[in-house]
Amino acid sequence: MRGRIHFKLENLHRTGSFKERGAANKFALLTPDERKRGVVAASAGNHAQGVAINAQRLGIQATIVMPETAPLSKVQATRKLGAHIVLSGNNYDDAYAEARRLQQERGLIFIHAFDDDAIIAGQGTAALEILEQVPDVDVLVASIGGGGWLGGMALAMKSLKPSVRVVGVESSHLPKMRAASGRWRADRDPERDHARRRNRGQACRRTDPPADPQVCGRARRRGRREVANAILALIEREKTVAEGAGAASAAALLQHKIKG
Repeated sequence: MRGRIHFKLENLHRTGSFKERGAANKFALLTPDERKRGVVAASAGNHAQGVAINAQRLGIQATIVMPETAPLSKVQATRKLGAHIVLSGNNYDDAYAEARRLQQERGLIFIHAFDDDAIIAGQGTAALEILEQVPDVDVLVASIGGGGWLGGMALAMKSLKPSVRVVGVESSHLPKMRAASGRWRADRDPERDHARRRNRGQACRRTDPPADPQVCGRARRRGRREVANAILALIEREKTVAEGAGAASAAALLQHKIKG
């Protein structure tokens, strides 16, 4: 029996990413006083735009700290959404540290990219839509970045349909979830910096599993060549453009790495 694969095209959001979901939920829960204080976030691009578009919608001042290596297109897109951009450091972790400093200095509200219950719950709305659109779903495959996307969907999916198997996919050179769960030791890898550039959405140094990783299913690892091939396949077959982080789950499927 052949399986059917459905793609949830989160790149069709206005900012091109699911990050709008978590940010929208977080902003909806801010108090009037918190909205007046303004917000700050750290991001290489997608979370930045998710925060900026929701801040603009509600008339809230937003400061976004981005690495100096962030893609120019994402920096410009975030600036066009009305956010004040601060470029700091060479990676997400450097930007994160500066954003935390600004939070303390200016009394801003920090909007975390993944380690926040409101953000996680917002990302989980994608799973609710999947259950509405494909009620007979058996397996959910999702990429792992910081853990908020996978964790939010796993929580929503398992709560409503426990029989669904949830599988997380991460780059073989950025095995953060495996490291967090004790299955993999994340030592320095000579190709890791290259992988960070290709899979920016998965390139934070740590991940925060919102629950025992066993709940989310097993974390599969994909190499950069497999991800690149998946990006090309999605363009050729589905006429859709995915980022490296977003194509990781497609790579696992195309390489027949997920059983069942």
